[in-house]
Amino acid sequence: MISKTRSSFLRRLYVAWLIDSGRATDVPSLVAATGMPRRTAQDTLTALAELDIDCVFEQAEGSRNNSGRYRIHSWGPIDAHWVGAHAARIASELEYPCA
Repeated sequence: MISKTRSSFLRRLYVAWLIDSGRATDVPSLVAATGMPRRTAQDTLTALAELDIDCVFEQAEGSRNNSGRYRIHSWGPIDAHWVGAHAARIASELEYPCA
């Protein structure tokens, strides 16, 4: 069992990687890719800023009701290549299905 601090940190890295890699770019696809509750996915998206990861929501043109996708504009101090290289291990440690 990993600590809450470690799981929170790894969850943020993994969610950012899912978004940046295009594997999951909205809340429903993040929930499907990880199995985390919707509220946890939403809270994790908000918490990315605490790591200086610049993640923005882009509204789909011509659509309503928050239809669109998230995009990572900057990873800040985080090495995105390292996260990608270790994504399978991170998913395993969090007990998420491997994307």
